Amino acid sequence: MTELTTREPEITRDSLLNRTVQNLREAWRDMADWGGGLLSNAPSPNLPEKEVETLKAQMRDCLEARGGEVSARARAANLGRVYLSLNPKGRKRFLQILATEFDIDRKVVAKAVAKLQQAGAGVEERAKLERALHRALQPPRLRLLAQLNALPEGFHFLVDLRAELLEWRRDDPALAALERDLLSLLVSWFDVGFLELRRITWDSPASLLEKLFVYEAVHPIRDWNDLKNRLGSDRRCFAFFHPRMPDEPLIIVQVALVNGISDNVHTLLDEAAPVVDPHAADTAIFYSISNAHEGLSGISFGNFLIKRVVDELTTEFKNLKVFATLSPIPGFREWLGGKLDEAGKDVEAESLTAADRKALAAAAGTGTEPASLKTVLHSPAWNQKPELAKALKQPLQRLCARYLAKEKREGHGTALDRVAHFHLSNGARIERLNWLADTSAKGLSQSAGMMVNYLYKLDDIEANHEAYRGEGKVTTSSAIRSLLKG
Repeated sequence: MTELTTREPEITRDSLLNRTVQNLREAWRDMADWGGGLLSNAPSPNLPEKEVETLKAQMRDCLEARGGEVSARARAANLGRVYLSLNPKGRKRFLQILATEFDIDRKVVAKAVAKLQQAGAGVEERAKLERALHRALQPPRLRLLAQLNALPEGFHFLVDLRAELLEWRRDDPALAALERDLLSLLVSWFDVGFLELRRITWDSPASLLEKLFVYEAVHPIRDWNDLKNRLGSDRRCFAFFHPRMPDEPLIIVQVALVNGISDNVHTLLDEAAPVVDPHAADTAIFYSISNAHEGLSGISFGNFLIKRVVDELTTEFKNLKVFATLSPIPGFREWLGGKLDEAGKDVEAESLTAADRKALAAAAGTGTEPASLKTVLHSPAWNQKPELAKALKQPLQRLCARYLAKEKREGHGTALDRVAHFHLSNGARIERLNWLADTSAKGLSQSAGMMVNYLYKLDDIEANHEAYRGEGKVTTSSAIRSLLKG
């Protein structure tokens, strides 16, 4: 491989956001000017109280939709430019105004409900009153959001806006309601039939390659050499694109073409490893699936991506027989920590056999005294101490198998681990736990260094999906079932 500079590209998520904001400003510059709105100049970044009433008037002006389509778009562009000119504090105030001042009128809703309850048996009359109630239940802010969506780059603007709402909604019920409204709109506008699957290669535009550095959420890309290795001949990288965001990958999947199911991510990503002849490979390993935009969380299209990628791979490589993942287990250590801290319940006594406790005490140097699982896991570089790692392997794998296959989200009946839920929803089965498969700081802190293979057995995908979605049944291999019995 030709040696490249090891310096990472000077790009971050914040710099991407700044670039997006600049693109939006340029896209809307010819449609609106400050003189065309009620705010004659860009507002103060914090949106002080003295400018709030003027902003409300400008929002009402947008909703009145006077003067035809061109005027309506100009007013919406003005309003969008107001939002882009604000700092985070000002944007939050902007959204609070939109959420509270342009919510449904509950008095109007109550009257519409009363009229419907008093309606006679006439079908036409009831239909008319039902339509009136439906209109009353639609907050005016929905129309304003729809006007912003109609602008050039408006869809991207709203996706980024929702990403901010997801952070701010936690302590503000009004913003939480606005976020739900925006999600419902995005879902209605987001038809997976419009998604385009594209392969990303080393010859893709530099601007797109830069985004891979920022959007890769599973195994951070170190430098250009690392990226080139991930785009080599025995690798494939695909992403979904939407026509309303043609230059922005929505979800990205990285695949390694190998022989046999991979059990260690460091080996998989080793730049010095021999390159496999992709046409001789029998296994496709999905080792990273990253959502690129937080604002699209809750909109499911990952399952479509996997199916489309499998179709692409089987068309290109006839020798592929196995499709599996090498996946992180992001919630295991947090779950285990909670269990170990749980009052009145001795998880160690339940999970560790007498042989486990003896081996752990010997490896930890406590002699015959019990060694705390929690203490050992917090000891520095425990994974680099062979006897200690060996003593931890069986109990931690049993606990992890329980976490993946048995622990459920309260009130949902689905897997507690978000990555497990994603793959089980798509019809995979839990195939194998891999000990010390990711000993990076992130891997140790999230999953005690373990990773899991989810197997996509093409003939069983639909049945596994239906069993999980319908009954909450988790399909596992014999190896996982053995751990669950241990």
